[in-house]
Amino acid sequence: MKKVLITGANKSIGFEATRQLLNQGYFVYLGARDKAKGDEAVAKLKAEGLTNVEAVQIDVTNQASIESASKQIESLDVLINNAGISGGIPQTALDTTTDTIREVFDTNFFGVINVTKAFLDTLKKSSEPRIVNVTSGLGSLTLHADPNWKYYKVKSAAYGPSKSALNAYTIVLAYELQDTAFKVNAVDPGYTATDSTTTAAPVLLKMQRHG
Repeated sequence: MKKVLITGANKSIGFEATRQLLNQGYFVYLGARDKAKGDEAVAKLKAEGLTNVEAVQIDVTNQASIESASKQIESLDVLINNAGISGGIPQTALDTTTDTIREVFDTNFFGVINVTKAFLDTLKKSSEPRIVNVTSGLGSLTLHADPNWKYYKVKSAAYGPSKSALNAYTIVLAYELQDTAFKVNAVDPGYTATDSTTTAAPVLLKMQRHG
């Protein structure tokens, strides 16, 4: 049974990804910044009959927390870097503070790097290691430069740039691991109902199992 760690998995996209992967036969480490909330999420899944899941406390902005989590997980096949924050809206280039931008980057960008590095050696033990970074179309520079894009007017000085940086890092990471057993991808779940959007957003998430 392949094992997966999903950060920020106690709610929204991470929680639904956990549910879908459990239904596909994976064992999932449900990462949560708050262990109590992680345990609550696990209880909900077990009530649905999905038992191959365990809550793991991991705050992607705290190196000690990351290292503690990495010591608890001895075997891992897939790392899904899902934890992220929006930073609030509006986010204009002229008015958004650098403190807000740093806070968003700490979670959405630097957090991904630190978690990936912490679990890299464990992932190397797998015959088919996978790293999946959850991104957003709002991080696409090409789309943001296209006036005909559906979300052209949705600009953000912190969130979008943090995902642009994540996309760039993912490309470099994939390049450096191209001659290994690793597969590295960035995944955009689309405009999905989460705590950071609205309940009016469609639920588009669909996890696919790959080799």
